[in-house]
Amino acid sequence: MTTTTLTMAKALNEALRQALDTDPKVLLMGEDIGKLGGVFRITDGLQKDFGEERVIDTPLAESGIVGTAIGLALRGYRPVVEIQFDGFVFPAYDQIVTQLAKMHARALGKVKMPVVIRIPYAGGIGAVEHHSESPETLFAHIPGLKVVSPSNPQDAYWMLRQAIDCDDPVIFFEPKRRYWDKGEVDTEAIPGPLHKARVASAGTDLTLAAYGPMVKVCLEAAAAAAKEGRSLEVVDLRSLSPMDFDTIQASVEKTRRLVIVHEAPVFLGTGAEIAARITERCFYHLEAPVLRVGGFHAPYPPARLEEEYLPGLDRVLDAVDRALAY
Repeated sequence: MTTTTLTMAKALNEALRQALDTDPKVLLMGEDIGKLGGVFRITDGLQKDFGEERVIDTPLAESGIVGTAIGLALRGYRPVVEIQFDGFVFPAYDQIVTQLAKMHARALGKVKMPVVIRIPYAGGIGAVEHHSESPETLFAHIPGLKVVSPSNPQDAYWMLRQAIDCDDPVIFFEPKRRYWDKGEVDTEAIPGPLHKARVASAGTDLTLAAYGPMVKVCLEAAAAAAKEGRSLEVVDLRSLSPMDFDTIQASVEKTRRLVIVHEAPVFLGTGAEIAARITERCFYHLEAPVLRVGGFHAPYPPARLEEEYLPGLDRVLDAVDRALAY
């Protein structure tokens, strides 16, 4: 077993390095990813080691970057695109939705689209406008796209390796405020399925379901609740499309209560779909309505208001109290 303590950023860097080393058809593309190594240094050192033809500094043109990646995929390459910040992806949304997501079906299955689009997303870093968005639901709603988000370095490494190996387009959301969180990474472990949720912490009284940046907050909430004699189970969703409803259902059938937590606005967010599905599947098991905790239905605020906007420990525990009061 090869286990190393890495930050999430370094785990992602190592996953990209291994993919480049293993498959000559893997290419990296993005703004400032070469000599600079990316804004968050996720691609640091890769252009020096693999050359400018495989780690490509692109113009500031997201639509052109994704369009080029689609053309490369048609020619047998496996491009991995970096969108510098979440709010910069929208110029490429047309290419992603009308071309990338539909090409496989349009060709009746004869064309593969092994494109990974890496997007640093969500808040917690005190950034300016367009740098702290949570647009994951906009992509999960589109048939033909797979949408995933790791919450820890181990998952970051393996989920990115699996995404690059996938023959379908994968939107890979990286929680930027977790880039510097450290954890054990076993680079020889046999990973589970890319789209399988995991129980991050077992419990009996209530299920907290989250993904990406909010998993750590939910684990902290479970630890705080344990001091009051409450046992919370935390489910890390990992994948938003497809979504592993079976793991959520199994947890809710045990705990009989569910609170869903994400940074994106609650209105029409991922939690709405989970709440509807679990209500359908677990109606006779539930002892309280499914509750949701998330961002407000408002543009992301300036940095000094970020703490008020983002779901934190108190808002999660308040929802737990309300669910357990039924």
